[in-house]
Amino acid sequence: MSTAQKPTMEFKSSLDIAKIREDFPVLKREVNGHPLVYLDNAATTQKPQAVIDALDNYYSQYNSNVHRGIHRLSQEATDAYEAAREKVRLFLGARDIKEVIFTRGVTEGINLVAFSFGEKFVSEGDEILITEMEHHSNIVPWQLMCERKGATLQVVPINERGELRMDKLEEMLTERTKLLSVVHVSNALGSVNPIGEIVEMAHAKGAKVLVDGAQAAPHLPIDVQALDCDFYAISSHKVFGPTGIGALYGKRELLEEMPPYQGGGDMIELVSFERTTWNELPYKFEAGTPNIADGIAFGAALDYFRKLDSKALVDYENELLTYATESISDLPGIRFIGTAENKASVLGFVVDGIHAHDLGAILDMEGVAVRVGHHCAQPVMRHFEIPGSVRASFAFYNSREDVDRFSAALHKAVEIHKGDDVAKDRDIFDTSAETIQETQQRIVDKFSSYDNWEERYQAIIDLGQQLPPVPEEVKQEKFIVRGCQSTVYLKAEMEGDRVMFKAGSNAMIVNGLIAILLQVYSNRTTDEVVNTPPEFIQKLGLSENLTQGRANGLAAMIEQIKLYAYALKMTRQSGR
Repeated sequence: MSTAQKPTMEFKSSLDIAKIREDFPVLKREVNGHPLVYLDNAATTQKPQAVIDALDNYYSQYNSNVHRGIHRLSQEATDAYEAAREKVRLFLGARDIKEVIFTRGVTEGINLVAFSFGEKFVSEGDEILITEMEHHSNIVPWQLMCERKGATLQVVPINERGELRMDKLEEMLTERTKLLSVVHVSNALGSVNPIGEIVEMAHAKGAKVLVDGAQAAPHLPIDVQALDCDFYAISSHKVFGPTGIGALYGKRELLEEMPPYQGGGDMIELVSFERTTWNELPYKFEAGTPNIADGIAFGAALDYFRKLDSKALVDYENELLTYATESISDLPGIRFIGTAENKASVLGFVVDGIHAHDLGAILDMEGVAVRVGHHCAQPVMRHFEIPGSVRASFAFYNSREDVDRFSAALHKAVEIHKGDDVAKDRDIFDTSAETIQETQQRIVDKFSSYDNWEERYQAIIDLGQQLPPVPEEVKQEKFIVRGCQSTVYLKAEMEGDRVMFKAGSNAMIVNGLIAILLQVYSNRTTDEVVNTPPEFIQKLGLSENLTQGRANGLAAMIEQIKLYAYALKMTRQSGR
């Protein structure tokens, strides 16, 4: 088996990465017998001990509601919670604490603006601009708002490097444009957009600008006053804090004019059955008991982050990205998705002939955590004409050794999927000489002979490579099995008194699971298929290692097989 060639690149960073890693407890654990290599930071970052301690301290020392109590615990909680708001203000460079609204994260921040700004400022015939590289959370809220208000959603395209077409943006900005909502750093591509220039262009046409800063916050210095954007949204869990909390910056004069997003306690000044008046900013947009503990811990995360040398962090993460790119560039069939000149630490790619989910499964087997799929950016995937990609995303606590482990595991994954030594023995699908119970037992015995998940995985891949290709007539929408992570086609038809199945997937591991099911259920009577329970699957030793999505997909395939068989049985009995 070939091994990855390590680049000779020299790291210039003076950061003490080993010391930094000590602050993050989860980095000490093992996964599948290997030290964890966590490269899924674009999805969520790990938490330093200081953040964990802040959560524990709140719940163990001064758990209380905020803003409403005169007792000591409530005062302490209020002080800590509002101190966290000030830390967010400093982090974003806002001029006024009233411009910092706590939200559940970027998604809620965008929804808040789409609703409240839309209600006040958007009318029928107006236009909202977004870009082709947006996360779903910066697409769907604007679709809903445009539908509600009779406005039109316009999409600025990207080029083949994954960069925003600035010429098209300038062309599409018109006097009808009410707002441009744009990502600062693409979660799927890593592309960094020139927000200052974009804001200047939009303001010249009278349009407001919202910036999705989810991916920028942990990687770039942010100064909303220098950017002059009208709104900027961030999520705590992307910047080493807890989940379920984030912040929206908005220019005070805009927030003052916008109506409340939700109604309830704390966002009101006076309530009667005749009328209600609103609280002052920022509380006008913060209905109900807030996420107090996580808000305080969010502040602790920003404290930790701000103590580090931000320029040194940016430089080091750029070194990691360059090193990782060079480490896997020699893989046969690799295609990088997102090659912008200005990138943050996201490395997206596909490998010809190997589904992203298959690569991700083997990386996980080696203790390497990456993200695979469409990354909630399906329009980006459609642009590059792929169903999904592998995404390795880096943070300052990742080491050079992490990249070496990732590269070695990826090279191993590609080697496993070559299938050079696989005997293409189609006879495994001819089970006519066996009863359905004998076939089940044969498969169980075979899998019981394997010592570990790696051997079982290789056996599944081998079976998948022996599965006959799905006929083109089966590749139709009506034959897709719902509930699977990858596309699965399944068709059933009768041959004499036997039900025959044709099935396949675009992921090899799923093809292997299909191969197991077809050995058991294909070429059987409808009664055998309907009445034979699938308990043998539990005996194959797969449950601990298949992801929940894969397990759900396997269950969906079995259910569909049985439904097909039952339908064919009923059709025969009715004489149709």
